[in-house]
Amino acid sequence: MRRILTATLVAMSLLGCAAAQTTLNGAGATFPNPIYSKWFSEYHKANPEVQVNYQSIGSGGGIQQLLAGTVDFGASDGPMSDEQLAKAKTKILHLPTVLGSVVPAYNVPGVSGEIKFGQQVLADIFLGKITSWNDAAIARDNPDLKLPNTPILVVHRSDGSGTTYIFTDFLSKVSPDWRSRVGKGTAVQWVIGLGAKGNEGVAGMVRQMPGAIGYVELIYALQNNISYGPVQNSAGKFVKADLSSTSAAAASVKQMPADFRVSITNAPGDAAYPIASFTWLLIPAQWQDKNKEKIIVDFLHWMLATGEGIAPSLNYASLPASVAQKVATAINQIR
Repeated sequence: MRRILTATLVAMSLLGCAAAQTTLNGAGATFPNPIYSKWFSEYHKANPEVQVNYQSIGSGGGIQQLLAGTVDFGASDGPMSDEQLAKAKTKILHLPTVLGSVVPAYNVPGVSGEIKFGQQVLADIFLGKITSWNDAAIARDNPDLKLPNTPILVVHRSDGSGTTYIFTDFLSKVSPDWRSRVGKGTAVQWVIGLGAKGNEGVAGMVRQMPGAIGYVELIYALQNNISYGPVQNSAGKFVKADLSSTSAAAASVKQMPADFRVSITNAPGDAAYPIASFTWLLIPAQWQDKNKEKIIVDFLHWMLATGEGIAPSLNYASLPASVAQKVATAINQIR
């Protein structure tokens, strides 16, 4: 009898734990997926009753699911447009989380040093104007390299992507031809190239194809051991992406907009990496489920207090202190 009672109590206890489990569902950008995965795992360790499921499907998909109400929150590297925000059933907060950099990742066998990319050269490669790795325009910026007569194979995202938004935002600022022919967006009409899904897909294709060039978030180039080169910034300096140069780009923001929708591509300053960006969690301001509301608020405060310290280990730059303070205040809008 005692054994039956004990087993019953254990079962009831397990059922109670299961009932107390709360799951938050999110979807969106692949750009910050490595750091988000780490954060959600660490938060779950500290709060076993909370599970955060995040689908790394691209910024466009995350925005679509958020507007459709099929996820609790979204994530994007390109801020939502006014038109998209108008479609939302409640106010959507853009809360910056970390900063990252998009790099030109390439696979050019036989080149011993880093290939530098001028602003116009990078635009012309993705416009199909420069088609060989030993083109005179590339050679001018790389006089010490012996560049092969290898065809350039352009790889771009096939899905709606915040990484694409950041890259095309930069190219639109530095190339009038790019701005008029292609423009910026999470999805654009590419002039040339092969499409791949996600940062993972672009990195994988570049790694497999000699002569390829694509654009990926820095961590994906590092994790896949893919070469990436310095990019010419607004001061004319060739700067390679790292924590310091990404933070230097963020320092260019003297007045953060109240809604945090800001671009820092082609930022001023000798040390600024030119294809850097904040990435945002897209959080509804109004929540019907008060338990989930309490959890998302707690997670966001944990992110600022603890998560930001984890970011550099995965090559993301933490939020500047002034921005983090503004985010902490903005969290108070969640009801």
